Amino acid sequence: MTNHVDCFQAALTVLAGHGHIKQRLIKAYEDHLDDIDEDELPVAMKQAFADLRQSMHRVTPLNGESPVCASVRKMSPEDASECAAHVVQIYGELSRMRDDLPAGLPRSEGETPRVPPFLIKSV
Repeated sequence: MTNHVDCFQAALTVLAGHGHIKQRLIKAYEDHLDDIDEDELPVAMKQAFADLRQSMHRVTPLNGESPVCASVRKMSPEDASECAAHVVQIYGELSRMRDDLPAGLPRSEGETPRVPPFLIKSV
């Protein structure tokens, strides 16, 4: 799950940047979220992400543009802001879920728990 949290955090960094909301939303989604498979997300987050994905792939692209560009192009600035807010909400929920994991357990499949630096004995 940590990898997904990192992807959403990177998307939030783009969304918080400068520029028009539509351009930030396209970049955030295409660069950081488009490759996420909702089946890899926790059950509680699957539908929220599937809804976001559906919004971002709603329009058939024209002239070589991506489905995300076409969909965001057709959105009003308010709709684009709402999609950005969904990204923030999903990130917040994923972060809370990650933080609720018991200490010492791996945070995602294959991830080993990190030992805090103050517990590592130097040679």
